[in-house]
Amino acid sequence: MLSRTADHLFWMARYMERAENTARMLDVNYQTSLLPQSADAAEKGWKGLLSISELSGDFSTRHGEVTPRSVMDYMVIDAANPSSIRSCLMAARENARAVRGSLTTEVWETQNQTWLEFQRMATRPDFLDDPSAAFEWVKFRSHLSRGVTVGTMLQDEAFHFLRIGSFLERADNTARLLDVKFHAVETEYFGGSIGGSASQVQSQGSGVAEVDREIDFYHWSAILRSVSGFEVYRKAYRNVIRPEKVAELLILRQDMPRSLAACMNEVLSNLHRVANEQSGETLRQAGRLYSDLQYGRIDEILATGLHAYLTQFLERVNAIGGGISRDFLVPGTV
Repeated sequence: MLSRTADHLFWMARYMERAENTARMLDVNYQTSLLPQSADAAEKGWKGLLSISELSGDFSTRHGEVTPRSVMDYMVIDAANPSSIRSCLMAARENARAVRGSLTTEVWETQNQTWLEFQRMATRPDFLDDPSAAFEWVKFRSHLSRGVTVGTMLQDEAFHFLRIGSFLERADNTARLLDVKFHAVETEYFGGSIGGSASQVQSQGSGVAEVDREIDFYHWSAILRSVSGFEVYRKAYRNVIRPEKVAELLILRQDMPRSLAACMNEVLSNLHRVANEQSGETLRQAGRLYSDLQYGRIDEILATGLHAYLTQFLERVNAIGGGISRDFLVPGTV
C-alpha cells in the first residue's frame, strides 16, 4: 500500500475516534455539572476537560473566563480549534475523500454524510441548547462509521490501518481521562493517596470516609459513563464503585472494549498484519507495552503511582505512533 494512502486511512480513523471521545467527555461533564455543587467545583470540572486535551492555554488566550457554554462552543463548533468536534469530523471526511477508492461506498457515504449533516446542524442557533442530544448524535455517527467499516470492508491493509488509528487514539484518550480525573479527585479528597496505594484511601479516617460516600458514586460513575463502562463495571465487580476497581477496569481488563489493555491488543494484532522490514522496533515497543498490561496488577500500579504510570504510558503510546508514522506513513507526519 502507498504510504500516503495508509496515512489518510490512519488519520481518518483517529479523527473520527477523537470526535467521539470529545463528545463523550463533554456529555458526562455537562451531566455532572447539573448536580448540586459549588461554582468552584463546576469550574474545575470544565477546566479539567480542557486539560485532558491539552487546550487550557489556547482557550485561556482566546476566551479567558471558563464557562460551560464557552467551553462547549470551543470544543464543539470552533473551527479554529483543531481538536473540536467540528475540526475532527471535517478532517475525517477530508482524509476519507483523499482515499475514496480504498473505501467501500458505505464507508465513504457515512463519513461524507456525517460531515454534511453536522455542518447543517451547527449553523442552527439552538444547536447546543440540548447538548446531550448533540453529543449522542456524534457518538452514534462514530459507532455507525466503525460498524460500517467492519461490516463492509475487505480485511486487507486498508482495514488494518483504520483499526490501528482507532485504537491508538482510544488508548491515548482513556489514559488522559484517567490521569486527569483521578488526579483531581485524589488531590481534593484524599490528599494524593490514590496515586500512592489503594489501601491508603481506606485508612484516611471517618471524615474522609464520609466525604467518600457522598462523592464516590457520582464521580466514579461519571468516569465510567464517559467510556460506556458503568453497566460493565456492575457486571464485572457486582459491588460498590471503588477507585482501584475503576482503574483496574479501564487499564487492565481485556474484556472492557475501551481499556488500555484491549486497545493495545487491537493495535498490536493489526500491526502484525501490516508489518514490513522496517517496522520491527515499533512492533517490539507495542508488544512490550501490551505485555506489561497483560501481566500487570492494579495494586502494583497504584503502589508506584497512577499518575507516573499513565504519564509513562502516554509517552510510550506517542512513541509507537511516531514509529508507525516513520515505518508506514507519509514522512514527517506525526
